[in-house]
Amino acid sequence: MPTVKLMPQGIEVMLSKGSSLTDLEFELYGQESIPFGCKVGACGACVIEVIDGVACLGNKTEEEASFLDMLGYSGDSFRLACQCRVNGIATIRAAARNS
Repeated sequence: MPTVKLMPQGIEVMLSKGSSLTDLEFELYGQESIPFGCKVGACGACVIEVIDGVACLGNKTEEEASFLDMLGYSGDSFRLACQCRVNGIATIRAAARNS
């Protein structure tokens, strides 16, 4: 079953294959988690850094990559959590905010 490990907390959550990472908001209710805003890839609140398992979170679209670049998060390891679909084992953390 697909598993997401959230760092630095070390919390592991099992999600159904194809689930959105926005499901973490409900799975981790009341715990420090990823901040979600619009949930449609337009606000940038949910930028994550994928520590391991980048291929297990689906493909990054050109629009997502362009938006992340505009926000100052370039490279394959940065994603918008709301745009990810879990299909394996991944380790992630909320990205440090760019100034």
